[in-house]
Amino acid sequence: MANLFEQLTEKISSKNKKIVFPEGLDERILTAAAKLSKEGIVHPILIGNKEEVNSKAKEVGVDVSSCEIIDPNKYEAFGELVSAFVERRKGKATEEDARKILLDENYFGTMLVYLNKADGLVSGAAHSTADTVRPALQIIKTKEGVKKTSGVFIMVREEEKYVFADCAINIAPDSNDLAEIAVESAVTANLFGVDPRVAMLSFSTKGSAKSPETEKVEEALKIAKEKDQSLVIDGEFQFDAAIVPSVAQKKAPDSVLKGDANVFVFPSLEAGNIGYKIAQRLGNFEAVGPILQGLNKPVNDLSRGCSAEDVYNLAIITAAQAVGE
Repeated sequence: MANLFEQLTEKISSKNKKIVFPEGLDERILTAAAKLSKEGIVHPILIGNKEEVNSKAKEVGVDVSSCEIIDPNKYEAFGELVSAFVERRKGKATEEDARKILLDENYFGTMLVYLNKADGLVSGAAHSTADTVRPALQIIKTKEGVKKTSGVFIMVREEEKYVFADCAINIAPDSNDLAEIAVESAVTANLFGVDPRVAMLSFSTKGSAKSPETEKVEEALKIAKEKDQSLVIDGEFQFDAAIVPSVAQKKAPDSVLKGDANVFVFPSLEAGNIGYKIAQRLGNFEAVGPILQGLNKPVNDLSRGCSAEDVYNLAIITAAQAVGE
């Protein structure tokens, strides 16, 4: 785990990436931002009333003097954000609407990222996932060719690193969704130093069972290969056939994967969520994430039960995504 973040920190420390923290009055956010700023890893932007933020920081016992603090109510370029938001929403918001909406810290912070006044955003310590993701989908939007964002976990145990997707966003992905998730997960894997070998998971291996569920995965494989012909990918696989060489030899001897997959695309959110938690709790893997992928610029969502260390780590990941784009 330490090695992972050491590698990412080395990658971003000279880039001075600006990361927005909309929840500028949260103790965990302030603690992490102070540390990030002091270590020169990223340039934190805290959203909130300056006096209130500084007062809270003093109460917490952290120094945020080297962090940037922006109050939406006093922001000189607020009019620029309003105009850009109205244009971006294409008739779905009037100027009057925009002036109200952009006083919301998550919308305000997302607009800073959209207009390149910041490089990424980390929120969710005090807001729901919807509060964090909705502005990103409305303003930053998904990359060209990607219809939906998805959430991955990097599973780390000593020197082992795997990517599990989608474990956070899409409840019942169809074939196109799974193909997108596979391609984007490979991009994320590269970011974290994992040379992607992608397995499309199911309860069947190479036609050992037939059902609409397995056919969905088979179709997803075809679409993913069309999207990225350089991708090392195969399926459908049961998990053991994807990761155990001796099982792979028996069940899928002709596959490009030889039981050495490191990116696993689960067929549904329930499978992915259960899978990563089993690895975390029974396999003693550290679960880093969820990391949102598929957006034009990086936005990441914290758990409301997060620690200051979680905030610190996710900020590093977000900056690394910004560097890696």
